[in-house]
Formats: sequence, C-alpha cells, structure tokens
Amino acid sequence: MTKTSDDVFAFLDGLGISYQNHEHRPVFTVAEGDDLREKIPGGHTKNLFVKDKKSRYFLLTVEEYATVDLKTVHALIGASGRVSFGRPDALMDYLGVEPGSVTALGAINDEERQVTFILDESLMENEIINCHPLRNTATTSIGRDDLLSFIRATGHEPVVLKVTV
Repeated sequence: MTKTSDDVFAFLDGLGISYQNHEHRPVFTVAEGDDLREKIPGGHTKNLFVKDKKSRYFLLTVEEYATVDLKTVHALIGASGRVSFGRPDALMDYLGVEPGSVTALGAINDEERQVTFILDESLMENEIINCHPLRNTATTSIGRDDLLSFIRATGHEPVVLKVTV
C-alpha cells in the first residue's frame, strides 16, 4: 500500500529525525514556489525521475535551478545509455507520487529498491534540504545528514555525486 506524508512523518519520528513541515498551496513547478523561498530557508530541490535503456530507474535530486545535461548524465550515474524521463505510472509505482510531487522522500515507497537515489553535491552543501512530503501542498525541511539517514533507513544507499552542469 502506498505510504502518505503522515507515514513519512511517523517514519522520521521513529528514526528520531527532526524536521519542520510547511503547509502551502499546491506547487507544481520550481517557478511556482519562488515566493516560498523567503519563508522556508535551506536548499530547495528539483527532482528528475529518469530511466536508462535497461529500464533501471534513478531519481536525481538537485538544487531547484540547477541544470542537468540529460545527454551526458548517464555516464556520471552509471546508467546504460542515455536516460529519458520515467513515465508517470512508473513514478507512482516506485515512489508513490504524481508528477509535481516528486521527492527523495519517495524512497519510503520503493520497497523493492528499484530506484537509485542520487543527490547532487552542490545541493548537499546546504545544511537544510527542502523536499515535498509525497505531496506538493507542503515542503518538509530536513537536515542534509538526516536526509541521507532517512534514505538509508528505507534500504537504499544514496549516492552523492556532481550531476549538474
């Protein structure tokens, strides 16, 4: 059964990870949430859900306005050939989210460990990382090391790598 934001918060609480959740209007794109930056400090994220030619899935979590070269990123992340965006049904199947709500916190729904979680080095320079809690009507602020601990606790080994240009 697909987990919800309440399940994410309960999981974080169970791990003893502190976080702050900020409820807000639905935000579907980075640009739509620009006005929230003043109220929510830390690094804000953009997430690219991609797959390679062997149908292996990756979630690239980068700073909100960073650029990822989709023609070359496969060589950096160990993908087989160029990557393309994953379909919305795969996004729901693996991360339990719809487009516009993509988040590294979706690791909680990838119980079969089909997705590799890649966090950009530049993003990880921020002490606080802001992610959607499986829905785009809120932003959850979490410490960078706590985000890594969360992903590990879901059974994934996060990869911190420079994937932006």
